[in-house]
Amino acid sequence: MSSDSSPAVQEPDVVATTTPPSLLALFTAFARMSLAGFGGVLVFARRAIVDRYHWMTADEFNETFALCHFLPGPNIVNLSIVFGARLRGLAGGVAAFAGLLVPPTLIMTVLAMLYAHFGELEILRRILAGVSCAAVGLLIAVVFRMMTPLLKRRDAIALFLMAAVFVAVGVLRLPLQAVLLVAIPVSIAVTFALRRKVAA
Repeated sequence: MSSDSSPAVQEPDVVATTTPPSLLALFTAFARMSLAGFGGVLVFARRAIVDRYHWMTADEFNETFALCHFLPGPNIVNLSIVFGARLRGLAGGVAAFAGLLVPPTLIMTVLAMLYAHFGELEILRRILAGVSCAAVGLLIAVVFRMMTPLLKRRDAIALFLMAAVFVAVGVLRLPLQAVLLVAIPVSIAVTFALRRKVAA
């Protein structure tokens, strides 16, 4: 893992490319993300979309992921469909979705068959425990990377809302649905108010 995952490191502003990728490029990119995504694809999705291919800026990725986070279903699956459709229409959404799910589905089918026979081995349990620790580290790293645009803009209100949701769900153990019912309207209202103020 690179050391630039710290929130204190300032990322250079990256401009998204204007030429949309081909359907094959979308499929291949999301297939690579899914095959590399031990413990979750979000880390590798952001790295590929923002840092490697420059298909989105950091802010655009955060906004798209925020939308997908509030839609029903797995966040990364929503992201693949929304992202692919945004760049190449319906066919792009299908290509990204297929790239994300087809390769790991085939691999997991084979692994499930092997686990059914060898799942009781102690060494396998220790390996899985180590992988889970690495997955947590990767998730924390990508959270810091996604916070970077907010820190660079010194967006105190956004950081306060993020911290409030974290405390409500992670510390106070309030129901996620109830927290989102409050957080989403407040976030939208604050954003509209700030943009109207800037426009004025």
